[in-house]
Amino acid sequence: MLTTEQSVLVIIDVQGKLAQVMQQSPELHKQLGILIQGAQLFDMPILWVEQLPDKLGGTTAELAELLSKTTQVIPKSFFSAWQSPDFQQQLARLNRCNIILAGIETHVCVYQTCQDLLANRYNVHLVADAVSSRTSENKQLGIQMMTQLGARITNTESCLFELQHQASGERFKSLLKLIK
Repeated sequence: MLTTEQSVLVIIDVQGKLAQVMQQSPELHKQLGILIQGAQLFDMPILWVEQLPDKLGGTTAELAELLSKTTQVIPKSFFSAWQSPDFQQQLARLNRCNIILAGIETHVCVYQTCQDLLANRYNVHLVADAVSSRTSENKQLGIQMMTQLGARITNTESCLFELQHQASGERFKSLLKLIK
């Protein structure tokens, strides 16, 4: 079961023009926004990476605004975030075993990051409604490949309610406002 004490949210490469041409881009951005705000509500750490930001552009403005409240971007040049020494160092400092993974593209950067995280004994929880690719076929194939490697599939609401655990308290009320 996911707990806020053992989890970290990882946001992969939701950048520039590429983010706008993802399948169901508006819905993807909505789910990512809810997921980010939920992690912040739980005071859960977020690792935020961008692929070659000088070439591909920065993270979508509305998501960058949310993310910059609690974290700093980690630039990378490899498809897998794991290959970035800064990413590995920050993740090691957090000392958490559960990775909640979201972003783009499902079948490339998200997949390769997942593969490396699983190989390094992290539990990966892939947020299926908060990942995308340029085609729905590549998104589905990416999810299937990660599942075969051992990633657990979840969605934004399931993930946040699992982190919440109970249907009471001020945080629960704030969570309800966030997802509705």
